[in-house]
Amino acid sequence: MASLGSLKSSIFEREERKQQYQAHIRGLNAYDRHKKFVKDYIDFYGKDRNAHAVLPIKTDQDTLREGYRFIRSEEDDMDPSWEQRLVKRYYAKLFKEYCIADMSQYKTGKIGLRWRTEKEVISGKGQFICGNRKCNETDGLASYEVNFSYFEAGENKQALVKLVACKGCAEKLMYKRKKEKERLDKSKTEKHKRKREKTRSDGSTDDEYDGSNERKRRGQKGSSSTNDETIDVDNNFEEFLEGMFP
Repeated sequence: MASLGSLKSSIFEREERKQQYQAHIRGLNAYDRHKKFVKDYIDFYGKDRNAHAVLPIKTDQDTLREGYRFIRSEEDDMDPSWEQRLVKRYYAKLFKEYCIADMSQYKTGKIGLRWRTEKEVISGKGQFICGNRKCNETDGLASYEVNFSYFEAGENKQALVKLVACKGCAEKLMYKRKKEKERLDKSKTEKHKRKREKTRSDGSTDDEYDGSNERKRRGQKGSSSTNDETIDVDNNFEEFLEGMFP
């Protein structure tokens, strides 16, 4: 049985190591924290693997066929350190958070989506690097929520996931919707023009027509909704994960 003195020493060393770790990661930007957390996760939980191991490259077809899962099974120590719990929390949040897009046929509205490979997760592709498969832009990124339909474990599933895209790739993502809106706007304009011409030919005034439309518009009610996300705060972990999920 450990003595009281050795227990106190162990607790002191553990707290000192925690404070040193916190001080270090506070000085890192989001991407450098990502690399630090992933490396530490592999060091803590990877067993025979190390952070510099050459990871197998999986093709898009391999990923889709296998229903790729990035989360490992439970391999925690019975009493993990604060650092271990922090990086495990971060690692878990990466699971199915972001996707990769194939925008080669964006003009037809066909955007292919897949989960990220382990190599892409570690490199930050799709999180700190544009999620378009063929783009490596890191500036001007924005996150878009997309509906991802996929096949996994013998079932068809759907999930709302994030697609991070640069300005140019975001335009490709919205291209089909933008063109459809332009088509509808043009159709409405032409329809409105025909109604005005018909109204004039029937002898009604523009004021009567516009007033009728205004009353209709006032009678319409819009609605909006927001999604509130509840963040579970444990031991101030969220402070150190801030800015890491754009």
